[in-house]
Amino acid sequence: MLKIAIDAMGGDFGPEPIIEGLVTALKKNNNFSAIAVGKKSEILPLLPQNLLSRIEILDTDDVISMSDSATDALKRKESTIYKAIELVREGKAGAVVSAGHSGASMSLATLRIGRIKGVSRPAIATLMPTSENQNTLVLDVGANVDSDAKNLFQFAIMGQVYAQYVLRLDEPIVGLLSNGEEDSKGNEVTKEAYKLLAKIPNFAGNVEGSDIFKGTVDVVVCDGFVGNILLKTAEGVADTIGKIIKKNLKRSLISIAGAVLMRKVFKNLKVRVDYAEYGGAPLLGVKAPVIIAHGKSNPKAIQNAIFQAINAASSNLDSIIEQRLVKYSTEQEIN
Repeated sequence: MLKIAIDAMGGDFGPEPIIEGLVTALKKNNNFSAIAVGKKSEILPLLPQNLLSRIEILDTDDVISMSDSATDALKRKESTIYKAIELVREGKAGAVVSAGHSGASMSLATLRIGRIKGVSRPAIATLMPTSENQNTLVLDVGANVDSDAKNLFQFAIMGQVYAQYVLRLDEPIVGLLSNGEEDSKGNEVTKEAYKLLAKIPNFAGNVEGSDIFKGTVDVVVCDGFVGNILLKTAEGVADTIGKIIKKNLKRSLISIAGAVLMRKVFKNLKVRVDYAEYGGAPLLGVKAPVIIAHGKSNPKAIQNAIFQAINAASSNLDSIIEQRLVKYSTEQEIN
């Protein structure tokens, strides 16, 4: 049975929402067990008796806080995230989920689990809602501040494989984020990346920021600096739109009546922009699934992050990514 390692203490609100999400996931899926890493005295009272046979607790009380440096995690071998990553490295767990320090998770996963052969830098991927009944996978959204054309080429391969084998999309289409659709647009890095990505099947060329939310393509590739700004901007816009709607609905009885009639529409909108629906962001490019959840994750977000980890661990991503990197890199050298 697949085991998932859970950093039970890493979130902003302690172990309660993390364990609640884990318990819900265990009730809904009988095909995995978990190792909760954290303070046993705080975790054990949160676990129902009927699930104790499927949850191990690895007791440790050191937690990497958000104010700590990511490099601190490399030295603090008794910390929850270090021990969770080690469980995967040692083969005792097939994937890890953490809502803790994202920099620590990335650093430890890269150094302790290791990169997939052919991957220079791992990337964080996230799902963006679109106007269609689908989502756009965007990467990198924060793992790398500076990326070269080769990195972007690798991100495209990793994103396409994840979209195909985890998101279950047939022949996912890839776009390169730029300041215009023409192949002449972009800076020197994106222009060079365009030439490399042109060898990948289903490469649609350059796309603009608006295409992400139109669902023009399935995967959008960019460097982590641009991607993180894009992610934070999208979160801010969604939050602002919600506040504007609420503020204006209170201005008249007609608006209130209209809101009552449109409850289903508003509910669907909330679901589409709620990060809890997607769970977490996979760190692509390491040898085992690492899902980085939001620090403010509620139980639903943790549950969905765990389901992401299960799907990724069951998809043999590392070998598929390695094979495709070899294939398309070789084709480029030949051409």
